[in-house]
Amino acid sequence: SKYYSTPPALIAPKDSPLTATDPGALEGKTIGAQSATTHATFLEDKYKGSTIKLYGTQDEANLDLASGRLDAVAADSVVLGEWLKTSDGGCCKMVGAMENDPAYFGDGAGIAVRKGEDDLKKMFNDAIAAIIENGTYKQINDKYFDFSVY
Repeated sequence: SKYYSTPPALIAPKDSPLTATDPGALEGKTIGAQSATTHATFLEDKYKGSTIKLYGTQDEANLDLASGRLDAVAADSVVLGEWLKTSDGGCCKMVGAMENDPAYFGDGAGIAVRKGEDDLKKMFNDAIAAIIENGTYKQINDKYFDFSVY
């Protein structure tokens, strides 16, 4: 079982009229992303009506957004959320989560165990299920994130 999964998200300037993250809402818009990432591939495959501009680093994409050269930036929601808390990120807002397509982003992060360690794997899965069921996972999640990482 996964123990967390962070969805892709979209940010835009605070004065942007964007309120949705689907391809239709971004038709004709220029979206930035870091090159050679799942987010870049997802955008190139799914957002055919948008111009996708790729950058060597996430910081470069974010700074072009802050400078007004992009309509939006797509990346991991945690990464973007942290940038929005910085002085550079004060210009922008979280538009929202994007489609979390497992074909691009996987099913979430898991814990690796050696093959044949079925009892250990079951212990981890049972522990994760137990803290989700008793509310502990939500308490921990809410302490650090303003969205669910599960």
